[in-house]
Order: sequence, then C-alpha cells, then structure tokens
Amino acid sequence: MERLLPLLVLIPLGAAFLIPLLNFAGCRIRWRVSEAIAVLVAVAMVLISFGTFGRAPVSVWLGSSPGKSELLGLTERSPAAQATAARPAGVEIDEVVPGSAAAAAGLEPGDVITGWRSPSDSEFRPLRSINELRRENAALRPGSTIVLHVGRGGRSLEFNLPAGKSVTGIAMFGDGLTRMLLAMISVVSLAAVLFSLNYMQPYSKLHLYYAALMLIIAGMNGVVVSGDLFGIYIFMEVAAVASCVLVGFGVESVELEASFKYLILSAVGSALVLLGIAIVYSLRGTLNLAQIAAFTQHAKPNDALLLATAFFLAGFGLKAAMVPFHGWLPDAHSSAPAPVSAMLSGLMIKATGVYVLARLVFNVLGVSAAVGHVLMAMGILSMVVGVLLAVGQWDFKRLLAYSSISQMGYVMLALGVGAEALARGTAGAGLWTDIASLAVFAAMFHLVNHAAFKGLLFLSTGSIVYRTGARDMEQLGGMGRAMPWTSFFMRIGALSISGLPPFNGFFSKLLIVVVVVWAGHWVLGGVTVLVSLMTLVTYVKLQRHLIDGETPERFRNVKESPFFMQAAMGILAAACVGLGLFLPLLKPALFDPSAQALVQQLSGYVTFFFGG
Repeated sequence: MERLLPLLVLIPLGAAFLIPLLNFAGCRIRWRVSEAIAVLVAVAMVLISFGTFGRAPVSVWLGSSPGKSELLGLTERSPAAQATAARPAGVEIDEVVPGSAAAAAGLEPGDVITGWRSPSDSEFRPLRSINELRRENAALRPGSTIVLHVGRGGRSLEFNLPAGKSVTGIAMFGDGLTRMLLAMISVVSLAAVLFSLNYMQPYSKLHLYYAALMLIIAGMNGVVVSGDLFGIYIFMEVAAVASCVLVGFGVESVELEASFKYLILSAVGSALVLLGIAIVYSLRGTLNLAQIAAFTQHAKPNDALLLATAFFLAGFGLKAAMVPFHGWLPDAHSSAPAPVSAMLSGLMIKATGVYVLARLVFNVLGVSAAVGHVLMAMGILSMVVGVLLAVGQWDFKRLLAYSSISQMGYVMLALGVGAEALARGTAGAGLWTDIASLAVFAAMFHLVNHAAFKGLLFLSTGSIVYRTGARDMEQLGGMGRAMPWTSFFMRIGALSISGLPPFNGFFSKLLIVVVVVWAGHWVLGGVTVLVSLMTLVTYVKLQRHLIDGETPERFRNVKESPFFMQAAMGILAAACVGLGLFLPLLKPALFDPSAQALVQQLSGYVTFFFGG
C-alpha cells in the first residue's frame, strides 16, 4: 500500500501536465488524446484505490525517517504565568510530551531554560522562546546536541538535547477512512470523465478542461492521503484553483460571476485554515498530524488551540458549504458543466471540507462536547436551511445545489453526535462509545451515499440539459418517454436521496435518526425526520415536472443521450442500489474500518501512523 499512495497523486498530476503538452506538440482532437488519457487515468485510479483494501494502515515518508521522538515536545508557560520573583529569568517549561526529544533529554515541567549553547558556541546564549529553540534545533545536523542551562528547584543543571530532530519529511498516510474516500473519489471521477466524453464536445479547448479535471482528482487524493497540515493545505488549493477554472469554463457572464464568487470565498476559507495552521505550528512546532496528536493527547487544554479549532471549523466549514458559510455553492454548482457539478457536489465538499474536519476533530485536535455541539448546530442548520431553499427552486441545478447543503448537514450532525458521545464516555468501552461508533458509521455511510446519488442526479439532469438546453422545470416534462434511460436513472437518484427503501439513502438516514435519538437529542431527531419528508417533497416535484406529464411541443423529437453518458449514469445508479441492498457485505470492508479510524481518536491515529 505504501507504493500505491504516491501513485494516486502522481498519476493524475502527471496527466494534468501531459495533456496540454501533447496538444501543443500537435496531437489534435482527431485522435482524442485528451479524452483517452483522462479515461485511462480514471480507470487507473479505480484499480489503485480498490487495490488498497484489505491492507494494514501505513505511512509513507518523503524525507527523513519517521519516529515519535522527532518531535521536540516542549511548550512554554505564558509570560503572565512565569512572572514570579522567585524563579530565574528564562523560559519556563509548561509541558513535556512523553517519548519526545525533550523527554529523552530529561527535561520536566517547571524547569526554566535560562540559556542554550550549540556545538559551535563557546558561551551560553539567552533563550527568548521555545520557537527559537525549535528553529535552532532543526538547523543543526542530526547526531549533534544542544546544551541547555536549566534552573530546577534552586539548582543550575545542564541537559543535552538531541539536535536536528524537530522536522520530518512530508508524510502520506492510509487507513480505513483514507481507503473509503479514495474509492469514492475514484468511482465518481470515472463516471464524470465518461460523461464528459459526449457532454463536453460543444466546448472548445477540451485539453484544458481535462487537464483541470485531472488536477481536481490529484488535489482531492492529495488531501485525503496527506499526513501533515502542509500537504492538506497545498492539495486543497490545487483542487480549489482547478475547480474555479472549471466552474467558469463556459466563459459566459453567469459562469464567470459564479467562478469569481467561488474564488473569493474559497480564498477566505483558505485564509482561515492558514491562520489555524499557523497557531498549531506555533504551539506544537510541527505540522505532522500524528505528531500533533501525540502532543495533544498529553497536553492540557489550551485557549490558543481552541482558537485554531475555531478557525478550522470556519475554514473547512466554508469548503464544505455548511450554513452560514454556504453562499458560494448554489452559483458554483449550478453554473458548472454537469460532470463538474457532479465532482464538486459529490466529492469536493467532502474531500476538502467534511473529511478534513472529521480527521482533525477526531484524530488530531481531540474531541470535546463543545466541538460536538458546534458540529451538531452546523449540521441541523444546514439541513433545515438547505431543504427550505431547495424546495422552492424551479431551476433544477440550483435545486440540486441547495439540496447538497442539506444532505451534508446530515453528515455533520452525525459527526457532532459522535464527537459529543466520545467526549462524554470512555474510549473503547461503555454506552457512549457504542453511540459514537454508530454515529460515525452512519456519517461515513451517508457521505458515500451522497456522492453516489447526488453525482447521479447532476449527471441525469445534465443529460436533459444536453438534449434540451433547458433548466427550468416549468418548461419541461414528459422526459420519461423522450429519454427513458435518463429518466430511469434519475428516478433511482431521486428515490435514493429521498430516503426510500431499498435504496442506500434510506438506510443511512434511518441510522442517523436512530443514533441522534439514542444520544438523547429527541428534538433534533424530529427535525431530521421533517427534513427527510421535505426532501421527499422536493424530489417528487423534480420527478413530476421532468419525468412525468406532457412533453412540450418543442421537445417532442428529443433523443436519448449517447452511450458514454448513459454508462456514467449507470455506474452511479448501480452504486445507489448496491450500497442499499448489499450493505451487510460492504460494511466490514468499507465502512467499519473508516468509522473505527475516527472512533479510536488520538491514540489510535498515532499508533496507526507510527506502526505502534
């Protein structure tokens, strides 16, 4: 598996550069080189992502070798806490992480570092902050030591701190949650690429379209496999910039306006995330997720870390289009070409939003009742606002876009219940851990389900746009006779998202309602049921005005969509049916490992990452 993780990023990234180069070199559309490369990459992603199943969690390091001791492992007390007349001048240690370089040197909380000396220094120099020590420590060659002059209990002591140990290489990590996300990304991406083969033919500069599509796939895969905050941020930006290009690919005024709005608000979200990263780095001295988790599981509550968590909730909440950070999504998803809309709604808001939030809250920063309540509030607000805005829409692409906000609210609500349950109980035992396990499983199940049925709905409505050029439901009708296969696939998607058995959406929504009530949130459970009923009304309206009724005169001669578009819809329709009917068979391999990866929290993540 350690060889497969880099390939999931390098292959689509290489294709993104290869496609324009081949076009410039003279490989014209006659041979459809861009499309061929895109299809091959999409198929390769499916094979590689499913090839990671059945393997133990693994970490891949691009740089220095891994190890928990590579964390310096020190925090200092605030200046106000240090200001006592009895202690010597210097930096007072607040916490020492077990297993870190500082712990190995023999440092203890309460020690005051009054000076330090590198191998090239003849005299001790005063220490102004722990961050200064981290910088100097990382700059020295491994194997050398920094001598610290320390005051402890009225005595002056010297300690040898191993140098060059505070920075590790860029890390990639794969566990059950990673595998599930990679499989989801690869399947929906394959469907989007196949759909594009016919749908995008009226557009020009298709080599640029497929290059940007490959960048989105590389960016999302990179976010999912990254084991450090630096990698998550970089790949998140790669995917976001490529998405902005594709949202405005039609270069009409509406598309360009939506792209600009997406670019600005995405930049705001990225800025919030960057602020959170800066705070975490100043506190922990590392960007590696497992090292941060190792520090956090032994650290005391910290107001600065709470502020960083707030920045992450806002930044990644904006990427996930959670209310009140949802303003960019309706325009972006409705203006983009249909296969791009399927990628954005089915994958982007999950990989660069919900997934990262779940990983940080459960595995890196630690769960708390307060964070759980914030997630639950964001979830229930998104569910209600999203469905209320969707039910009144007549532009079916905007209806689907607002519905995405509502459906992601289900996932966020379940994650919030899981976080609250873990904060109230003891990890590994007890009723609250059982509640947390079911809540996280339900959240992951609905996450995958939404990728399937929302991707299917965007593709099936895109098929209607492809043949009719219309998006207003009041101008359409009778597509069930004119486009029978498209209408059949649309019904499967509509019934799935509405939560009717035996389709996948029924089971995940039922589990979410059950676990919310089991956790004691009866009111939220009732609201969830009402939102589900309103979702059913919304998609009855969609079917009534698109599939049923009389076909308008100008659409009487409409034909079914081409083969590749039908094949793409068929893949996702099969997923909607299969995830519902074969859940008992899929649960042990697909969903249980992903839920377990989150429920095991900080200690489990650190153990998985460093191999015990």
